[in-house]
Amino acid sequence: MLKAVILIGGPQKGTRFRPLSFEVPKPLFPVAGVPMLQHHIEACVKVPNMKEILIIGFYQPNEELNRFLFNSQQEFKIPIRYLQEYAALGTGGGIYHFRDQILSGNPEAFFVMNADVCSAFPLAEMLIFQKEHGEPNSFVILGTTANRKQSLNYGCLVENENTNEVLHYVEKPSTFVSDIINCGIYLFNPEIFQHIGTVFQKNQQDMLLYPYDGEEPTNGWHRAEVIRLEQDIFTALAGQGKLYVYKTLSFWSQIKSAGSAIYASRLYLNQYHTTHPERLASNKQGGPNISASIDPTATLGPNVSIGTGVTIGAGVRVRESIILHGANLQDHCCVLNSIVGWESTIGKWARVEGTPSDPNPNDPFAKIDSETLFRDGKLTPSITILGCNVTIPSEVIVLNSIVLPHKDLNRSFKNQIIL
Repeated sequence: MLKAVILIGGPQKGTRFRPLSFEVPKPLFPVAGVPMLQHHIEACVKVPNMKEILIIGFYQPNEELNRFLFNSQQEFKIPIRYLQEYAALGTGGGIYHFRDQILSGNPEAFFVMNADVCSAFPLAEMLIFQKEHGEPNSFVILGTTANRKQSLNYGCLVENENTNEVLHYVEKPSTFVSDIINCGIYLFNPEIFQHIGTVFQKNQQDMLLYPYDGEEPTNGWHRAEVIRLEQDIFTALAGQGKLYVYKTLSFWSQIKSAGSAIYASRLYLNQYHTTHPERLASNKQGGPNISASIDPTATLGPNVSIGTGVTIGAGVRVRESIILHGANLQDHCCVLNSIVGWESTIGKWARVEGTPSDPNPNDPFAKIDSETLFRDGKLTPSITILGCNVTIPSEVIVLNSIVLPHKDLNRSFKNQIIL
């Protein structure tokens, strides 16, 4: 029996996703036409003997999340539950806090996945790898190869090339350690909780030795429960014959910012050719039923995702973009490298364009850079984002800008945040 745990974090973790995360929790943002979390769930249900999926985070339960959980259980015929943390507990603290829920039913193993990754999710391959490497109670990290410079932005693993054992682990090192990076997808067995429990007990002892002045008891308990798998667990397990890395050659990317969502959408759309061809539009008869009104003279693609209820007029050009539910793209407008928010309108002959943040196409190991919003006091050129209910008048140009929800623009903008 197997289970899966998906870690979704909480509202303050989605700051680089604003203004889109104002309207919907980041894990439910549509990537390649379906909520980000659905890609994880679809991968989990393909694994034989998968009995339950648990989602852990500190989002307040809301209508969108409850509706997603209900619809997913109906579609995939598997129990899916949301477990809300009382505070941010870290990647290890969250699963330790809910260990009784995870261990209910005595699963022999369970996957743990970060929600903000895009991947082919080779879960079945990780199971086979785990059985072939190390002792029965070993743990597996999914890894991939990055270039030397970008590896510093990730957890880095040094492996034994013969056995694939992780000999050394450093989270975001200051100097080059290894080009094998942590993908944020793990295969554990119940023994992992013994190692997390050791860290928890140490944290409690440290609290007694070094208490905060005037600290509330609940805050102190919280401090003991904040545990990070990467820094607190993997670093200690490396070189102990317990931790192994399965290196994937399939696609993988983080989804930290809105710009990375467009890149992730492209990766998933490419995968749909083999996994979900019914989701791809086609000029042929028998293509999918598109719940949008699209003029036959419009040109869409490559890498375009269209939400329900969208209206696209004559002569419209859309490329490398995500168009969300209810948007209206009027005749002859042009949308490139952008996300158009829910119920937004782009007027006739208007142009909305951003700068792609794709990895270097000449480097097979390059990853997408998670740029900060500002650099040297200026807005970093990136994709253009329109929040919900934004109106762009006819013939207006918006380049490399972020427009907050419910704005009616009256002129062109470049490299600005429009409040």
